[in-house]
Amino acid sequence: MIRNYFTSLSQRYASKWLVFFIDLSVVLTTLFVAYLVRFNFTLNFDTKQFLLQVPFMALVSAISFLLVSSHKSVIRHTGFTDVVNVFKAVMLIATIASVAIIINRITLFVPSFTIPLSIIVIHSLLSFVALAGSRLVFKIAYNHIKCKLKTSKNILIYGAGDSGIVTYNALLNGTDKNFNIINFIDDDIKKRGKVINGINIIPLKKINEKFIKSNNIDEIIVASQSIDPKKLISLVGCLTDLEVQVKKVPPIEKWIDGEFSANQIKQVQIEDLLGRPSIQIDNPNLINEFRGETVIVTGAAGSIGSELVNQLSNFDLKHLILVDQAESALYDVQQDLKRAGKHNFTAIVADIRDGLRIDSIFQYHKPTMVFHAAAYKHVPLMEKSPYEAIKINVNGTKLLADTASRYNVKKFVFVSTDKAVNPTSVMGATKRMAEMYITCLQKESKTKFITTRFGNVLGSNGSVIPLFKKQIEEGGPLTLTHKDITRYFMTIPEASQLVLEAGTMGKGGEIFIFDMGESVKIYDLAKNMIKLSGLRYPEDIDIKITGLRPGEKLYEELLANGENTLSTYHKKIMISKTRELDHDKVKSDIEELCIMNRFQNNNIVLKMKQLIPEYKSNNSDYERFDKRVQIYKKVKSVSKESDNKAYSGL
Repeated sequence: MIRNYFTSLSQRYASKWLVFFIDLSVVLTTLFVAYLVRFNFTLNFDTKQFLLQVPFMALVSAISFLLVSSHKSVIRHTGFTDVVNVFKAVMLIATIASVAIIINRITLFVPSFTIPLSIIVIHSLLSFVALAGSRLVFKIAYNHIKCKLKTSKNILIYGAGDSGIVTYNALLNGTDKNFNIINFIDDDIKKRGKVINGINIIPLKKINEKFIKSNNIDEIIVASQSIDPKKLISLVGCLTDLEVQVKKVPPIEKWIDGEFSANQIKQVQIEDLLGRPSIQIDNPNLINEFRGETVIVTGAAGSIGSELVNQLSNFDLKHLILVDQAESALYDVQQDLKRAGKHNFTAIVADIRDGLRIDSIFQYHKPTMVFHAAAYKHVPLMEKSPYEAIKINVNGTKLLADTASRYNVKKFVFVSTDKAVNPTSVMGATKRMAEMYITCLQKESKTKFITTRFGNVLGSNGSVIPLFKKQIEEGGPLTLTHKDITRYFMTIPEASQLVLEAGTMGKGGEIFIFDMGESVKIYDLAKNMIKLSGLRYPEDIDIKITGLRPGEKLYEELLANGENTLSTYHKKIMISKTRELDHDKVKSDIEELCIMNRFQNNNIVLKMKQLIPEYKSNNSDYERFDKRVQIYKKVKSVSKESDNKAYSGL
């Protein structure tokens, strides 16, 4: 223990005192060199006088170094600030020495002692060059030795702006590996042909297979903070074909305490390839909106629900209530909140289909806001189980909405999906019916019912990204239902922000949607994921086309036929104008369907199609009902015309 203590002391103090005495030796050596320069490199000067000057300059230098603390810098990381400190120390030495000599000449305190002012000037110049130079020489020697001992990587940095220079410095100061920066890449004409710290800036078009192989390039780091997502997709596509790793510097706001280190550089993630800038919502009204509220989140253990909980926990809520039937997953969310120092919440294991249980939760906690994210969402599974899909997506939403209305909850925010638009599956149809029910309920309730509708969520449970990642880990192939299938994507934080924003903006009855840019071709997404994994398609991992699954769409829409949008304060958020409903009839029909579903009626899907005119099955056994619905509509239309004629003949 004592040995470790002394070792620690030596590591802490020995190095700086070693630097102190080396600097002192350099200053005294340059004093001798100053005399040589002054006397044309001869010894024709008073050596006795010189020997008297040495202890004086040693004392002055020691005082200056201690005052400026130039000896405390880490020499191997010498930078501009360290050189400035050396300059300050040298100027202080010259100032103290000059003042002392002038005072001594006036007072004759030591009559025989003096130093020519020309010597002090020459000495100052030589000392600054020697002290700064010795530091730079040591730094270069250290880096050279480090290069020999450590694994070296040849790097290209894309982006020669401020972020690129910060990345360059972070790589050079990294302690784990040695990085050899070969070139900066930048297509800015103003930067073409210029040099940063001796490193040339070249355009992207020069990067080809020959260049990569001749320079043994290992990684290309995208440092540009303003790179367009489409440009990034193109960049990743062409660079990964050259068998180099493509990595990315995180956004500045994610740098740790505003500082950036080489460890923060990560491989480009599929989230970076959405093809559009990340949607940002910065609404200060959210703070006031949720202050003092008691909020229930259903499906709190799911992908969207857990992120909602995470974001809501940062507001000044009166209480946060987490409801989910998945016990283990809910426990994990509960523990995450506790680790984050959050305690103003209650986790409740409950099923939203249990009306009595939900009523007791509302009666005890008296919530003022509800975020309803609980749902069954897997299209093929729900196509086989319409009973379960209706039971939770329709009846569960109905029970929850009715309870919220009965207890005069201020706002009820429903998490829907773009699969509810012109549905082709049971799952999409049930979500559309849930939208319709709360729209109808809005007409007779004090509660403000609000719907949010968005596309596929990257990284959510059961989504395509985790599936592809797992298949890549297993060596492939990646399974894709159709080569031309497309989807809209958003990240989990984006989806959760929309839900929270809707809770603030909504006045009741709206369906909020995002402008999510262009839809993404899943086939291209699969190829990019293979490339980002450092593998080649199809040599290393192939893509297998399996055919559309029951109820699956080839492409998805954000608006149904006949729907339009209204703009909001945020250019990326819109309100869907849906077709008018016969509220009393639709509400009654949905209630009737929920009752029918209790008896597991085989024709329940037919009833759903009669309720939702735009619901047409795709690649499903229920396509047989579509013709029957058309016949039903024609008969109903003819019957209505006959009634009208009979009425007019009276």
